[in-house]
Formats: sequence, structure tokens, C-alpha cells
Amino acid sequence: MIPELAGFITRREGRKFLRLRPAIDESVVTGSGVDEGISLYIHIPFCRTLCPFCCFNRYLFKEDQARSYFVSLRKELDFYIQRGFRFSDFYFGGGTPTIMMDELLSFIDYLNQNFTVKRISLETTPRDISEETVRQLKAAGVNRLSVGVQSFDDRILKAMGRLFITGEEAKERLRLVQGKFDTVNVDFVFNFPGQSLTQFEADVRTFRELVIDQATFYPLMASPHKRDAMERRFNRIDTSREKKFYNIILRELFPAGYQSSTAWCFSRGDRMLAEYIIDSDDYIGIGAGSVSIVKGNFFVNSFSLEKYAAMIDSGRLPVVGWRSLSPAEHLRYYLLTKLFGLEISEEKFRRRFDTGLYRKLGAELTLLRLAGVLRGQTDGFKVTRRGMYTVSVMMRDFFASLNTLREHYIERQV
Repeated sequence: MIPELAGFITRREGRKFLRLRPAIDESVVTGSGVDEGISLYIHIPFCRTLCPFCCFNRYLFKEDQARSYFVSLRKELDFYIQRGFRFSDFYFGGGTPTIMMDELLSFIDYLNQNFTVKRISLETTPRDISEETVRQLKAAGVNRLSVGVQSFDDRILKAMGRLFITGEEAKERLRLVQGKFDTVNVDFVFNFPGQSLTQFEADVRTFRELVIDQATFYPLMASPHKRDAMERRFNRIDTSREKKFYNIILRELFPAGYQSSTAWCFSRGDRMLAEYIIDSDDYIGIGAGSVSIVKGNFFVNSFSLEKYAAMIDSGRLPVVGWRSLSPAEHLRYYLLTKLFGLEISEEKFRRRFDTGLYRKLGAELTLLRLAGVLRGQTDGFKVTRRGMYTVSVMMRDFFASLNTLREHYIERQV
């Protein structure tokens, strides 16, 4: 009951992010007064195969299109450099960022020319991993490599449209990268249509036996139209099973020495995360289909490769949707991201909002404590083990709302 209620409230809040103005007041996009810890997300939208469950902006790979895209990507980054932004933490997502290694390495070199690079997280797929790729990424300074395995079960991989590699081959590629980076992460999807609890439990146990640094488990969070399409192609998406999947993660990983880094991410020791929304109160996303939040302003880049490039060539930020969050929306978004990171710090909140937690979020915190989601600690609150699934549902429903936004822009090529 508590997870469902929390999810309903989060969906209601998330839908507010869909009500955007078509153009941004560019005066709000300035590095002045922004925390030096602001992160940069870089979206590479090209894939060799399009997975049916993925809601991110992605296109089938064409070399000439991809090379032109990297040119636009540098120009967009220059806009933010000119506006006084200084980044040190970088997150490459997609798509498949390693799909063109020469362009990727050149872009990383450009980052090093313009910033003091502290940390780089980068996504890839098992089929993109080779000894040469590992050597190049390590030499480029990549700290965290996240491998989108999704499942080791060949039947599930086939259903997901990921026929390009088998579960056994994925294991071999993971053995190749383990120990080569500060953090190696494996991404999994759970509650996929037709996926049994037994199949998922086998995936979690295989991951545990490989002794990889970190795993991130994503619940299926399709937008309404994507959900309909998946159910026509596969089976009904049954969210009533989701908690059983989640309990497998907790039951298998905690005794094996993994700790919860977020509601979805589990690590052995202190590892780098991909969740810049936790580490950074503000973040910029560059690339077609990226989103950003800066000082309470939420904005969205064009999802169309052609429009994205044209806007940049005309000297404009490629932003097609903008919303200045109300004070209450900003506070609740902050609360959600910190819940996802499993801790809410009184000190950090005061530094961000110049006031105390209970003064601004007293009602929400009281309800979460009464529901057993939170417990008090010296500097604020911590999510309980019992509350972790509730937070997972909240984040799933928030991202599902954003996926509705993505779907709208993708379909209309805005």
C-alpha cells in the first residue's frame, strides 16, 4: 500500500515536468553561482541494434551521421564553457558511447583540454568490449565502465532483441574488464515480460559469483505507448511481481558483501556511481535528447538530430522545452533524488536552500518516517531496508513520466 501511494504521488509530481515552454530564457543558463560540483552528462544516441524496452533517444548507427553529431556536440559544449560552467565529473550515456572509438577518444581529449577532469563514467555493451577497447578507455582516464548486460539468460536476451551476444560471451567480456577500472558496473533489467523469478535469481547469482564491483538493477519503466507496444509483442507487464524481483536482489547481494549505493545500485566497497542526479544538485546534459537542471530550471534538448544540429549551427542552445520549477517542485525533486541516494543530509540541504529540512519538508519527512521509509540519524535521515522498495517505486514512476516526455518528442521529432 505504501509503495503504491508513494508512486502515485510521484507520478503526479512527475507529470508537472511535462508542462514545458517551447523556448528557454537563455539568461538563466549561466555558470555564475552554480556549485563547482556540477556534472556533465554527454549523450551519444547511436546503436547498432535498437532494444524494444529502451526509452532513451537513440538512432541506428550511420557513420557519417555520427561524425557530424560529434562536431555539434563539441559546439554545444563550447556554449556552456562560454557561459562560465566548469565541470569535473563526466558521464557518457546512450545509445552506445563506444560505437565510434576514435570520435569518443577525441572528445575525451577535448574535455581534458578545457577542464580539470576528475572522474569519467562511460556506458558500453558486451559486444563492444575487447582488449584494445579496454586499453584505450583506461588510457583515456575512464574511471567507471558500465556494461549493459541486461541478462545472462539467452532466452531473455532473445526476447529483448539482444541476439548479438550470448550470456556466456557476456561473462567472458566482464572477466576481461574486471579490475581494469576503478569501478566496473553491470546493468540489468528486471520484471521484463516473460522473465521468471527463477531466471532473474540465476542472473543475480551469476553476477555475485563473478565478483564484479557493482550492479545496477533497473525495473521496467516504459512510457504508456512503449508499454502498449511491448505488451502486443511480448506478455503483459505485471508490476505486481516487481517487489518479488526486488527482494531477490536484497536477499542475494547483502550477504555477499554488497552494499546499497542507491535504491537500484549495489556495490562492493566505495565505488563511483552513474547517478549524477544524486551526486550533483545541478547538472547539464548535452546531446540530442538530453535534459538538464540548473538552479531550479529544467530544460530539454531537441531529440531530432537535424534540428539539434541546426539550432547549434545558428548559435542557439538546442533547447526545445523549459520549465522554471516552483519552490515546492524544486524541494520535492531534491527530496526524491536524495531518497534515491538513500540519505538526506541536513547540512547539505541547509547549504542548498539556506534553511532547515523540517522547516521546508516537515510534512513529507514525517509521513515517510511514520511509513517506515526513513529513520533519523545524526545529520538527517537514512532510508531503511524496508523503505528501499518504496523509493524504487517512486523513482520508477518519476522516470516513467520522463519517458512519456521523451516519447512525445521522439515521435514528433521535436
